Amino acid sequence: MKRTTLIMLLIAFLGSVSYGQDYRTSLGLRLGYPYGLTVKHFVSKTNALEGILASSWGGFVVTGLYENEHWTGKYPGLNWFWGAGAHAGFWDQGNNPNVDDTYTGSIIGADFIIGLEYTFDEVPVNLSIDLLPGFNLFGYTGWGGLNGAVSARYVF
Repeated sequence: MKRTTLIMLLIAFLGSVSYGQDYRTSLGLRLGYPYGLTVKHFVSKTNALEGILASSWGGFVVTGLYENEHWTGKYPGLNWFWGAGAHAGFWDQGNNPNVDDTYTGSIIGADFIIGLEYTFDEVPVNLSIDLLPGFNLFGYTGWGGLNGAVSARYVF
């Protein structure tokens, strides 16, 4: 995991083109919960789709989000965003603090997201921090937790 992170950061810092805050697509690592890969693609100037492929409690979860992004008004490259989406996956564990019993099986649920994002002008790197609360609708139903993470992405 450390090696992959270092390689991604090295590739990102080797870029020499000015990328600015207006980018189309970015791909990188999400460090926190859930951790995994993240890709963000803008469909318009303020609307984006984000996908997260993540490891979760001994299983795997895929999350899709529709996000609305706005400039903070003070610092170029610093934006705040909010959005909603859904997740689907499976758990195979017994030590999840959000689950009373051992649950092994599929889950489907709803997600919300709010966060800050900064895109550097000098290098093709984007950093974000977010809160990602979720609610499981099928499988183990109920509160999925107030999750969050820091993401580092390479800007295309």
